[in-house]
Amino acid sequence: MRVLILGATGAAGVLLIQEALAASHTVVVYARTPEKLPEETRNDPRVTMRKGQLDEREALSSAIKGVDAVLSALGPSVSRGPLHPKGTPLARAYSLIIELMKRHGVRRLLALGTPSITDPIDKFSLRMSIIVNTVATLAHTAYEDVVAIGETIRIQGIGLDWTIVRVPVLSGSDDKRFVAGYVGDGKTGVWLTRAGFASFVVQELEKNEWVKKAPLITLP
Repeated sequence: MRVLILGATGAAGVLLIQEALAASHTVVVYARTPEKLPEETRNDPRVTMRKGQLDEREALSSAIKGVDAVLSALGPSVSRGPLHPKGTPLARAYSLIIELMKRHGVRRLLALGTPSITDPIDKFSLRMSIIVNTVATLAHTAYEDVVAIGETIRIQGIGLDWTIVRVPVLSGSDDKRFVAGYVGDGKTGVWLTRAGFASFVVQELEKNEWVKKAPLITLP
C-alpha cells in the first residue's frame, strides 16, 4: 500500500515509518519540518517527503491524494503537555484530514489516541483512572484536545474505516510485543513501547480487525 504518515518526525512516527517500510509499503511523509527525519529515511526511494502545516489545506490535500490509508502518530507533546495550546488544534486538524480523505476517496484511518478517549466497552481501572485524571488536571488543554480528537473521528468519520489506537504511558524500549483490548478487561496494562504502537498500527492496516473501534494497546 501507499500510506501517508502524520506525526512522522516524532519518536513514534519515525518507528511507524520504519515498520511500514519493513512491511513493503511505500510512504508519504507530511510534516512541518521533514528535515528532522534521519538522513537514511529522507534518502529512501520508497519515501516521498511533503512539507506543510496541518492547517494548510492545499498542501495537505496534495499529500492525501493517491494514498491508500492515513496512519497518524499525531498527539500532544508530552514535554509541553501543560503548555499545549487552547482551542483543540489537533482535533481541528483531524476535521480537515477527514474532509480531505473523503474528497480523495481514502477510507482507512489509523489514529493515535489515549485512554482519555473513553469507550463504552471500557471497565473501571483504578490505575488508568489515576493516570487520566492526572493528565486532565496537569495538562488540561492537551486532555481536551485528545478527547476532541476522539469525538471528531467518531462523528465526522462516518463513511471511513477508522481505528483509534489508544495507548497508555509510552516508553522507548524496542520491545514490539502488544495486547489489544479495553480498559479494565484484565489483560491490558498501563505501559506500551512506541515500537509496540508502530507494530500494532501496521498489522492492523493489513488485518482490519478493529475497524470503527478504539482498542487499548498495551504491553502484555
